[in-house]
Amino acid sequence: MPAQSSLPPAGGTPDYQLGGAYEPEAIVDIVARDRRADPDPARYSICYVNGFQTQPGEEQLWPGETLLHDAAGPVTDPDWPDEVILDTSSADSRERILAIVTPWISGCADDGFDAVEFDNLDTYTRSAGAITREDNLALATAYVDVAHRSGLAAAQKNSAEDAAILEAEAGFDFAIAEECAAYSECGRYTEVYGEHVIDIEYDDALPRPFSEMCSDPETPASLVLRDRRLVRPSDSSYLFAACP
Repeated sequence: MPAQSSLPPAGGTPDYQLGGAYEPEAIVDIVARDRRADPDPARYSICYVNGFQTQPGEEQLWPGETLLHDAAGPVTDPDWPDEVILDTSSADSRERILAIVTPWISGCADDGFDAVEFDNLDTYTRSAGAITREDNLALATAYVDVAHRSGLAAAQKNSAEDAAILEAEAGFDFAIAEECAAYSECGRYTEVYGEHVIDIEYDDALPRPFSEMCSDPETPASLVLRDRRLVRPSDSSYLFAACP
C-alpha cells in the first residue's frame, strides 16, 4: 500500500450506505457508498465497486465477451438474478474487464474517497467450474494495483475462505465482511487483517441479540447493524445500530 493511502480507523464505527447516501449518525467514523455517490468529506469514505458481476441496470455497459455464458445464456448470481457474472477465465477477458473498471477506481479517487471495496470476489464458486479462484485472483490483483496507484486503500469484500491468499497475493489492505458474526467466521478475517476488519450485520438474520455480538471478543470492533436493503432513514424499514 503506497504512503498516500490510509487504512480506516481501527475500531471506528461504520455505516454501510449502498442503498443511498445520507448524513450519517454523529458517532460514525467510516462510511461506505456506491461509486456513483459522493464520499462523506468528514469521514473515512469507502467506494463500492462490483468488480466481478454487473450492477443491476448496467449489463449494457459490458461487451458480450466479458460476460459469462452457458448453454442457456448469460450466467447470473442465483441470489441476485439481475447481476450477470463477469467472465474472468482468460487474460483477454480480464483485460477487457479491467479497461471498464479502471476508470471507476480512478474516479473514486478523483471524487475524494479514501478506499475502494471490490465485491463478489467469490463468483468462481457459482460458475459451475467455468471460472477458477486463480482467474479471480488475477483480476483482483490488477484491481488492487490500480487502486494503490490511484492512492486508495483496497478492501477485500467477503470471501472469508480466501482471506489469506487475497491479502498475500492480491495485496488487499483490509476487509469488509457481511454477517461474519452471524456465520461465525470473523476470525478468518481478523487472523489476516487484525483490527482492520469492518463487519455489517443485518437485522433479518441475527442468530442472537446484537448486544451479544457487540460483547463477543471474536466480533470485529468496527461493527454495524443495518437493514437488509440498506435504505435511507426516510424509509420505514431503515435500521442503524452501533455498539456502545
